[in-house]
Amino acid sequence: MASTTAPSRNGPAGRQDTPPPHAHPSGPSVRRSRLHRWDTKGTPYALVAPFFLVFAAFGLFPLLYTGWLSFHRVSLYNVDRAEWVGLRNYTDLFTGQVSHYFWNALLNTFTLGVLSTVPQLLMALGLAHLLNYRLRARGFLRTALLAPYATSVAAATLVFALIFSPEGGMANWFLGLFGAGPVHWEAGRLSSQFAISVIVTWRWTGYNALIYLAAMQAVPRELYEAAALDGASRWQQFLHVTVPALKPTILFTVIVSTIGATQLFGEPYLFGGQSGHQGGTDHQYETLGILMYDQGFHSSMLGRASAVAWIMFGLLLLIGLVNALITRRLRASQ
Repeated sequence: MASTTAPSRNGPAGRQDTPPPHAHPSGPSVRRSRLHRWDTKGTPYALVAPFFLVFAAFGLFPLLYTGWLSFHRVSLYNVDRAEWVGLRNYTDLFTGQVSHYFWNALLNTFTLGVLSTVPQLLMALGLAHLLNYRLRARGFLRTALLAPYATSVAAATLVFALIFSPEGGMANWFLGLFGAGPVHWEAGRLSSQFAISVIVTWRWTGYNALIYLAAMQAVPRELYEAAALDGASRWQQFLHVTVPALKPTILFTVIVSTIGATQLFGEPYLFGGQSGHQGGTDHQYETLGILMYDQGFHSSMLGRASAVAWIMFGLLLLIGLVNALITRRLRASQ
């Protein structure tokens, strides 16, 4: 009787089955693969991490800490002792003992913003339109437009304070040529705000003009050529070709200028000299920024100053929301 032998697990002739090559990679190849995956996924986060760390330390933390202070009564000379007062700092600003100064500062911020933003952007648009054509020394003119922007706020304000000086100032000298009497520019509400708006307009007109010029150079020349063939003058080309093409850029400059006007501080503070910390002897040009500084560092009411800061932050968020809504409507119309 023939005997049968069960086949060996190791295959014929006792040979062992081995897994196919690279079925279970191990060793240096595995480490290289993992390092590649970590590099691909982690490098972008490592590159942007410094920005978020700096923003958290110098942007987010001060913002949250200021919000916490706005609900407390805190003295500048004893910051460690904070007394919880809830919404008292906000009610003091809106209806309380300093409400008159708050509403006055809010109105001054609005009027200074209008007096400085509207002429500034109109002049910038006109200058950009002139520079968009071939003129001699265009490079020099473009560089000259940036000179006021590069000048420090302190230097520019001190020079204009001398120009608007009630005694021997160039502004009163110029008015005297037409028989007008001398004006005490700092004493009056309208005159002081006009002087400050001149400083702001002088510093920022050239900067906005270069932004408009860059946008104008992106407008296709074929549109101007077609308008010229239809008999349109340069003024008509400006109104019907340039301005419609610049709507997004104009909106951007309006929003940025409005944000700058909301935060206006350096020009009125330096223009007032000794009374600059309160926006003039009668608070005639006190802005929200000046009010925040005065409450925090001269009245040593850090909680109330923090409340002013958060109100300014809310206004900036409102401006950003309006910008987003208008931008969405412009895109929908296009």
